[in-house]
Amino acid sequence: MVEDNQIKAQVSPFAIREGEIKTFDGRDGYVSMNQIIHKIDIGHITDIHFAILNLVNEFEFITSRQIYQMLLIKGIDPKSQDKLNNKLESLVKSKILTRYYFTSDEGKGIYRIYCLEKMGKYLLDSREVECKWQPSDNTKPVAMIKKRLAGNQTLIAYLRKVKAFDSFVVKPALKAKMAGKVFKASGGSVTLTKNGKSIQFLFEVVRREPEWQKKLVDKMHMYKDFYENFVPGDSGFSGMPQLIFVCEDDKHMAETFREIVTNQVEIPQIKLYFTTDLRQNKETLEDTLVEFKLVDGKYKMENIELKLLGM
Repeated sequence: MVEDNQIKAQVSPFAIREGEIKTFDGRDGYVSMNQIIHKIDIGHITDIHFAILNLVNEFEFITSRQIYQMLLIKGIDPKSQDKLNNKLESLVKSKILTRYYFTSDEGKGIYRIYCLEKMGKYLLDSREVECKWQPSDNTKPVAMIKKRLAGNQTLIAYLRKVKAFDSFVVKPALKAKMAGKVFKASGGSVTLTKNGKSIQFLFEVVRREPEWQKKLVDKMHMYKDFYENFVPGDSGFSGMPQLIFVCEDDKHMAETFREIVTNQVEIPQIKLYFTTDLRQNKETLEDTLVEFKLVDGKYKMENIELKLLGM
């Protein structure tokens, strides 16, 4: 597997491309549960296949590279990306998983996205694993899927590269008390612990989807509600979590900050930090965060160095 710091991409694979559509790359036809049980009985579907299934269930949408990284983290050696891809192909053929790729005027995307099929849900249910998947989940639009994939990459980067890493939640639910609504941080959350003290980071992934500015402002109203009325214990957070926006590129960070300031949806209780997809590929995450500071009447982008994010 190519290491993160060897990736030479100039544009994030999870950035929005104009006219992009999600294309089905799974399997049509019918597969019976008896056929799947037979494959389990003869050893064609093994514990590593179930480990893959559990990861897809946890993350909802995930790439094969992200699955490979998570398996290694869990102490499971897939041997190689090719061998893992063969196992994924077997799960797709059995309609346990399904697969998509993105297509635009620039051509086919370079990666495939995996998600559950109904046979996968049945297998998880049989092992008493909580699975809330329903067929309509697979109809989610490109932008929503790319937010999940960018969020996955960020969580995995923290898991692999931050010594203080403690735990993560893929889809943390937050309560906007005044609005009476529950909403989710689109990029997940991590807990970092050092010398017995913990801090939580919330990741909000922002994409240049249609009307992204309005969607961002609407989401910021929910975050303002959450932070302005926060008390310890809310939504499972012992202290006020740090909010970090995961943007497509450096220019997008500035665009996102400008929308927040222009629409007066800043959050006085916390500093707003920003990062990008490609910054997660660095060897260390110590200098991957950005803050916008007011200097001589103008906002200036400044890198923040946080030793807490080191190895």
